[in-house]
Amino acid sequence: MATGRARDERREQQWRQRINQWQASGLSVRVFCARPGLPTVSLYHWRRVLERRAAEAPAFVPVQVVGDVAPAQPSALEVVLVDGRRVRVAAGFDAVTLRRVLAVLEETAIQPVLLSGATPASTE
Repeated sequence: MATGRARDERREQQWRQRINQWQASGLSVRVFCARPGLPTVSLYHWRRVLERRAAEAPAFVPVQVVGDVAPAQPSALEVVLVDGRRVRVAAGFDAVTLRRVLAVLEETAIQPVLLSGATPASTE
């Protein structure tokens, strides 16, 4: 997100703190902003900006390591994506290609694009 201006981390942190205080207060935006004399439009703007930035940040998901019951191949690898799809990788795979494939799959998991009447294809 290039806006032409450098990010002001101090200001961003200040607004993050204000928004957290507002949410914890239980007050309406109008009442909360009236006390310190903040423009309500500024709180709405920064809430939107910070939500958008949080959505753009890389997310970590919990991982559970389990033992193989019966591996298909020795040294085979199976990656389970956030939406449950699985990618099986044989020994000797190309790591660069795998990164590209996973990036595409994760991107489509976030923003699925289906035509009318279409159903998602299975990757297994």
